[in-house]
Amino acid sequence: MRQLLSTVQSALAHRYLVKRDVGRGSMAGVFLAWDHDRKCDVAIKVLRPEFGPTIIAERFRREIAFVTTLDHPNILPILDFGQADGLTYFTMPFAHGDTLGSRISKDGPLPIAETLSIVRDLAAAIDHAHSKQIIHRDIKPQNVVFEESHAMICDFGIARALESAGRERLSSSGLVMGTPEYMSPEQASGQWDIGQATDIYALGCVTYAMLAGAPPFSAATTQAVLARHLAAKVPSLRIVRPEVSQQIERAVEHALAKKPEERPGSATELAEELGAM
Repeated sequence: MRQLLSTVQSALAHRYLVKRDVGRGSMAGVFLAWDHDRKCDVAIKVLRPEFGPTIIAERFRREIAFVTTLDHPNILPILDFGQADGLTYFTMPFAHGDTLGSRISKDGPLPIAETLSIVRDLAAAIDHAHSKQIIHRDIKPQNVVFEESHAMICDFGIARALESAGRERLSSSGLVMGTPEYMSPEQASGQWDIGQATDIYALGCVTYAMLAGAPPFSAATTQAVLARHLAAKVPSLRIVRPEVSQQIERAVEHALAKKPEERPGSATELAEELGAM
């Protein structure tokens, strides 16, 4: 990351003062920077180098431009995007609060009432994006950030843009889009043409993780995790956490149905089943 930090600092010096790296996700390295034009801190996400040869730059830019039309208080917006010295990047407001992933790692299971409040925020964001035919494809605790008292989803549309800009090359290279612990069965089986039900499944996995302190399916290898999404029964939430109501357990299991058509019809419908609305 140190070498990449130096490369990013040099490539984007005309617009940003890149201060430090703050993490590495499944698709990009993340850097804290000062935006000279906007006079504020931003997060710069630089696509992992292995994605570079797979994407068609113009198609990627067109897809990202479409995603910038999202305007919702629970979606972290994309501010800028481009390429410089061979790097493909996009910027978002820098969220100074924790991610949901770090909160679960530090604190374990969240209080039930807080979990339902977060689900309500995430459901509103997901349904707004779905109303514009934008599917996230990689909803997970690490892509949920907090600003003051509400949760926001980041990286909306990035997986879609990568897939659209390099589907054939991604497929032939074997690169995996998404995070195994939060992938729907249709993603796990390698399908490209996925629908809104994939995000509903991921929201179910995130809800399970908030309540149990860990996602529903885990294993020593990626392939083993994906196999469990495809065939394993959802572990009972009430065994892991007895105070979870039957209503909540049933709602999470509904979201984690193996077949897309057997899941709730929308994120709001799932929130209602959980008792979050």
